[in-house]
Amino acid sequence: MSQPLLFGIPSCDTVRKARKWLDEHGLTHEFIDFRADRPSLKKISEWLSAVGPERLINRRSTTYKQLSQGDKAALERGDMVSVLRAQPTLIKRPVLEWNNAVSVGFEAEDYALLFDS
Repeated sequence: MSQPLLFGIPSCDTVRKARKWLDEHGLTHEFIDFRADRPSLKKISEWLSAVGPERLINRRSTTYKQLSQGDKAALERGDMVSVLRAQPTLIKRPVLEWNNAVSVGFEAEDYALLFDS
């Protein structure tokens, strides 16, 4: 992968921090807005395999708190992919793909290590 792919929503403060960090370090990246371009079922499955549901699902989000009991039950029984596809703001942000690695969330120190900056 030639350039990092950053997934999230533009209004998220953490996503803004990650984008700013990438820009300040001269790292061209592609930004994909979850709301405008929902991740595919395959993509969500790949992320779950790479980082696990505890890391990927934002259980403290407003979206999670407003989920129907049915959707919460689906998450608990392991049907996460379809729920995350239908409710992409349940995904912790940002999701970064680069060099066959997946990273969730943003910490400047982690990005520095990842990009050897």
